[in-house]
Amino acid sequence: MEIFTNLFKFSMEIFTNVFNKSNATSWKLVDDHKYQLHVTIDSTTKLEDSTDKEVVYMSDLKKRKKVYGICKECNEPGTGEKWCRPCNSKRFKKNFENWTSGNKDIDELIQHSQINAVYSAKCLEWIPFENFECVTYVSRGGFGKIYSAKWPEGFIRYWDIKNQAWKRASNEQVALKSLDNSSSDLNTKLLDEIKSHIQIYIHDILPCYGITQDPKTKDYMMVLHYCERGDLRKYLSLPKKNIFHYYSKINHLFKISRGLLDIHNAGKVHKDFHSGNILFGSAPYIGDLGMCQNENQSEGIYGVLPYMAPEVLSGHQYTKAADIYSFGIIINEFLSEEIPYKDVPHDHILTIKICKKGLRPRISKDTPKLLADLITKCWDANAENRPTAKELVHIFKNWNNEINKKNSEIYLQMKEYNKMRKSKNNKNNSNAAIQIHSQAIYTSRLLNLKNLAETVNSSNLLSIQFNSADATQSRSVNPIVSEFLDCQLSESDINEIEDNNE
Repeated sequence: MEIFTNLFKFSMEIFTNVFNKSNATSWKLVDDHKYQLHVTIDSTTKLEDSTDKEVVYMSDLKKRKKVYGICKECNEPGTGEKWCRPCNSKRFKKNFENWTSGNKDIDELIQHSQINAVYSAKCLEWIPFENFECVTYVSRGGFGKIYSAKWPEGFIRYWDIKNQAWKRASNEQVALKSLDNSSSDLNTKLLDEIKSHIQIYIHDILPCYGITQDPKTKDYMMVLHYCERGDLRKYLSLPKKNIFHYYSKINHLFKISRGLLDIHNAGKVHKDFHSGNILFGSAPYIGDLGMCQNENQSEGIYGVLPYMAPEVLSGHQYTKAADIYSFGIIINEFLSEEIPYKDVPHDHILTIKICKKGLRPRISKDTPKLLADLITKCWDANAENRPTAKELVHIFKNWNNEINKKNSEIYLQMKEYNKMRKSKNNKNNSNAAIQIHSQAIYTSRLLNLKNLAETVNSSNLLSIQFNSADATQSRSVNPIVSEFLDCQLSESDINEIEDNNE
């Protein structure tokens, strides 16, 4: 009898081991959910939008268990999608001795990210350059070059318990971003930009997978998610059949505003927020965090002039409200599909018109009134009057939820917008080259500007915010249809320009 009992126990052990191994790749899930709708942050972090249901605090074991399930190795709630920080941290530590970038600061940054990553997007790797294939030059930015490449191995997604190996996103297309002279002068710019990628909390920011080094130039390079549709300007130039319906612009703007809130919640400001840094893949991402810093840090007047807030052009420090002004320019460009100030030089004259005369870009007559009002609020010369990123997220989120309700105001206005845009695009030659002034510069640069007087709003700009109850106005048509480039400069303005050019 004892022999049969022991045999039964042995058989059950074998069955249990086989069963566990066959199911080891799947977590113990508690509830049906979508992992990527949640983000885990440290419990001490204070967010502007503390009611966000997508946020999971580390100390909230109950919610972590519900949305991430249970780790089968330690039997504790996960910290992210199929991710257990304590278990993965131990794995990474054991592997530290098997790799090095050759630079102590980079090694420490990567190791710190691996030990503290609460989900895969916060985990960096050192990736040998020979791991990439088909490396191709794409473009040049303000401080370096961008390449595309194929990464057959792909980035880490989660630990495969059954096979005791990292499960990766194979055959990933990536972007390689180099910074000039990073081999000889590995200053804080490269490290700070990478830190910003892993400090900002959710998925509307362009993911950074790790760091590599060009064996020829010795320049260090960031390995980033590749956005096949390019930046906002390229995205808008695509044949309309290849991009989403016009109504989806509300959804895109919601995601961009959410990404901006993520930046602000991390205690930072973007400082270089323009259409060239809004990138499109399957969804929009905010990219280029090279200037991303804590609020009120000043390093001169740097950026793309048409997108810069008037108070920044006037010499004041960069704040979250300055990002909001830039976002207003982006919203207008996205809706009008027109480049701001493309037919004038981006010089001190334009700066004075923006700051002292209240000049703002053209708002197209087909812009829905709800959005025209929001744009002008973002453009207010008084930074305190602009909406916050949190307010913008709530506005776009509500509109995004109502866009398919046929009796909602946003649906009716966007329907009219859609009709007018289609008519306009049918009349225009989409293949015609966009004429841009030779001195209109859309790359980020250091602007040598002297301090200007306090900024003002144009009286024309204020007239945009007409009464929504005015029956004489169309539901969607905006009354301001031309740029205010006829602003007259006074004699003192002209003298100021001459002094600045000396």
